[in-house]
Amino acid sequence: MARIVIIGAGISGLAAAARLATVGHRVTVCEASSTYGGMLGQYRRDGFAFDTGPTLLTLPAVYRDLALKTGREPLEQLVELSPVDPESRHVFADGSSVLLPNASRGGVGQALDAAFGAGAGERWGQLTNRGRTVWEATRRPLLEEPLPADPAALRSDPYPAAPRRGLGRLLGGEPTLAQVAQRELGGHPALTALLEEYALRFGFDPRTVPAGATVIPYMEQSFGVWYVRGGMRALAEAVYRRCEQRGVEFHFRTRVVEPPTGVLLRQAPGDPTLPGRVSVLLALRGARPAGTPHRTVLHAADRADELDALFGPTARLCDRPTVQVLRPDDPSLRPDDNHECVTLTVTVPSQARLDWTAAGVADRFADRLLEHADAAGLGLRERLLWRVVRTPADTERETSAPGGAVPRPALAGARGEFLLTPNEEPTPGRYLIGGSAHPGGGLARAGMSACITAGLIGPA
Repeated sequence: MARIVIIGAGISGLAAAARLATVGHRVTVCEASSTYGGMLGQYRRDGFAFDTGPTLLTLPAVYRDLALKTGREPLEQLVELSPVDPESRHVFADGSSVLLPNASRGGVGQALDAAFGAGAGERWGQLTNRGRTVWEATRRPLLEEPLPADPAALRSDPYPAAPRRGLGRLLGGEPTLAQVAQRELGGHPALTALLEEYALRFGFDPRTVPAGATVIPYMEQSFGVWYVRGGMRALAEAVYRRCEQRGVEFHFRTRVVEPPTGVLLRQAPGDPTLPGRVSVLLALRGARPAGTPHRTVLHAADRADELDALFGPTARLCDRPTVQVLRPDDPSLRPDDNHECVTLTVTVPSQARLDWTAAGVADRFADRLLEHADAAGLGLRERLLWRVVRTPADTERETSAPGGAVPRPALAGARGEFLLTPNEEPTPGRYLIGGSAHPGGGLARAGMSACITAGLIGPA
């Protein structure tokens, strides 16, 4: 039996602890804050409850595997899991909109044809077919296995680009996501915005991220998007309970100053210059309107301005950015059926690039987001009881994430620029987990990070 210390009780630390304790190790988790879950926090007030981090789950198979490998109960006995259908409604700058079904690539194609004319769905389908090729080429080395000692094969983008013509053929090189949108979607404004929103959500600049980022919409539209009743905090609670059942020892409000002897797992240090997120938590009077989608995406009024504000040399905030409006139909999150909880989330510059603590910055930005939502006909402001604005500064304070930046998933291509730190450190018995280590950020990948690292350590 090895003595294992895990620094940080975020979801990757919890998942690793449960796996390692199950195979016979003596596991201790030290957490600097007063609770577990890391990014999977929850804000409660007056009978309302809001997730303060991730709100939806992709690839639930990762946590199904965790549940089965660490205990006899399947995930569905630990949390109430349901598919989000429709998956999302998208409202574009010109006022057009489309409602996309969940886990149905054929249904997505039909919806795009209906919204934008015959051929739109076929173009999108061809692009996501290429995303499937990326998935098949990178699923094992990027999601299921340790990063190879020589990741040369992952430095090239496996995206099977269409034959190039003219100047593009002469210049060569790997295409970016923005170039794919121009070439393969014909520069269609709405289809381009739809594709690039997947990148923006994870803090990628479409103008520089490899074309292989098309794997993100492929995964969501093939395997679906899921919701956990009670919010994602319920998932953290379920994994924490499993840790307790397996004898994991927890020490909260405990900061590790010197590395202990034995095996050590710690969170990989993040990049504070990566984008973060603002969340505006809205407590509303009045019932949730019938037929309201769980997720509505309001696309930026000026896409070029949004990219410049977020990724340009001087970080700033644009007036009408891309906003996710999350409206879960979950009675456990509201005081009664005569109220509704709504969350607005936006990808923004991190605290390291923009001072979110400066007087009035967060509130003025929240005002602009509500105006953006009202201009799209959502009518949120007139029902508002109160709101809470959460910025990258809050994320940094509560989770110790540098700059409050949100870790990004690993991607192949761009000469390895989008690969992340390996899980095994050069010092024997030292490992890195979490969103800033291989295979990257997001709930699914955090769980994969734990699985990969537990596999490297092996049973007691």
